[in-house]
Amino acid sequence: MHQIVFWFVIALAPIASWADDEIKCNEAGNQLELNACASDDFAKADQELNQTYQALIKKEADAPLFISKLRLAQKAWLSFRDADLEARFACAEEDVRICWGSMYPLLLLSSKAELTRERTRQLQQILKDGRGS
Repeated sequence: MHQIVFWFVIALAPIASWADDEIKCNEAGNQLELNACASDDFAKADQELNQTYQALIKKEADAPLFISKLRLAQKAWLSFRDADLEARFACAEEDVRICWGSMYPLLLLSSKAELTRERTRQLQQILKDGRGS
């Protein structure tokens, strides 16, 4: 019995080792590494958007109606962004990789990051110039 357990553990060791390896961004790497770069880029863009959004809410703390409307606008923008991306990357197949291949995560996340940066620029403009400018 101990021998069976030993061989079972030996057989699973490479799988356990591989499962712990996180795919990291490498701009000169394979598709999975390029997809990781796009994921990192989107995460950075999303963080900048959230920081700008929070700074705007803080700056306009004395304008509750504005903050309420801004929250509605931001929620609508998020819905628009996601719907826009769904339209851009429409695919009649259940598995979008059939339409877009292994580059799908890279293409989707790159587009999502760019739309997010555009929204950040809009909010930064309001933050800089004030409402109604």
